[in-house]
Amino acid sequence: MKSKLIYSVFTFFFILGLHAQDKNKNVSFKVHGNCSMCKARIEKAAIKTKGVKFASWNASTKNFEMIFNENICTIDDVKKAIVKAGHDVDSLSAESEVYDKLPPCCKYRDPKSMEMDHH
Repeated sequence: MKSKLIYSVFTFFFILGLHAQDKNKNVSFKVHGNCSMCKARIEKAAIKTKGVKFASWNASTKNFEMIFNENICTIDDVKKAIVKAGHDVDSLSAESEVYDKLPPCCKYRDPKSMEMDHH
């Protein structure tokens, strides 16, 4: 009887330990931007968020992907950091004062910016 109890407790903590190790999450969402400068700004804002382990933004698809530790930060934390850098995400918009400070080629809200050279 005592050995079954010990075995049960050991199994419980082993499973709990395995679950706790599964803290990294891979997510993606849309982020507005135009060029390589946008890419650098978006990825830097995300990576500077404590808990983010990987960040990548694609200018063509506007798709942002990241791997982060759910125990340290949330998706909303990262979205807020990107918005503070001047880029709209699928559910939040950057403040006009921050957006207005972006270089002309990065002003994704302006249709004319798409005609600019984005190298």
